[in-house]
Amino acid sequence: MNLENTDLRRLLEVAVVAARLAGQRAMEEIKYAKSSLKDNAEMVTNADMICQQIIMDRVKETFPDHGFLAEEGPGNKMSLSPPRSGDPFWWVIDPIDGTNNYAHGILNFTVSIAVMYGGYPVVAVIFEPATDSMYSTVKGDDAQLNASRITTSDEPVNEFASFGIDSNFKVEVTDAILEFIRRTKFRNFGTTALNLSYIAKGSMIGTMTTYARLWDIAAGILLIENAGGIVTTTDGKKIFPIQLENYNNENYTILAANNQKVHAQLLEMINSNTKPAI
Repeated sequence: MNLENTDLRRLLEVAVVAARLAGQRAMEEIKYAKSSLKDNAEMVTNADMICQQIIMDRVKETFPDHGFLAEEGPGNKMSLSPPRSGDPFWWVIDPIDGTNNYAHGILNFTVSIAVMYGGYPVVAVIFEPATDSMYSTVKGDDAQLNASRITTSDEPVNEFASFGIDSNFKVEVTDAILEFIRRTKFRNFGTTALNLSYIAKGSMIGTMTTYARLWDIAAGILLIENAGGIVTTTDGKKIFPIQLENYNNENYTILAANNQKVHAQLLEMINSNTKPAI
């Protein structure tokens, strides 16, 4: 199947509506959110599953045969439902990216939805409910924020440039993180999808994350690439294509940047300051 622009726009319309519905519900539930630990490693709230179900139900109304890969599933595992037709459409969903923030009443969280086809993201939506900010794009088109075109910045690495870091990171990249802190105005928003969105709209020059799941990054990568930026693994390799039916909750270590030159500089900073894994 060759995807036409009309196909992508139809997918995008559903993704935008689903993200907004989920985000609005998340804002309603935040005062009553009850949290627990998932596998003693990640926080989850009752609102995560509620919002995820809202998204899936909305998608199924229009695309009942599409597949789903979503963060919340039975037994604190991920949810994976392959497509029921020959078209390899997958909806990759993070109903609340920034759950730790959300559970503590901090409004830095997003709803992240990507539609993947043939192993690549073709539609991306990231919604920040607290600011009513809807980031969106489709393959081969502009990245947008609230229907206005956005692009990455041309800002170089310097002491005034914002760079996103994670709350938790692998010990072997500690020196690289310290180098980013020394050479930029580092930012920690507690949500990978929001970091990626801010790069796309030109607010940050880059971010590195060492514990990203596919639902954290799939939408943000397409958003950044369509805005003029670049995202790779921290050894400079491409992330896609991915066989979603074989995905098993793996972590990705990624580096995102506003342009090729900055990406190369950041990559060098990582390579020069990373210790071998123990």
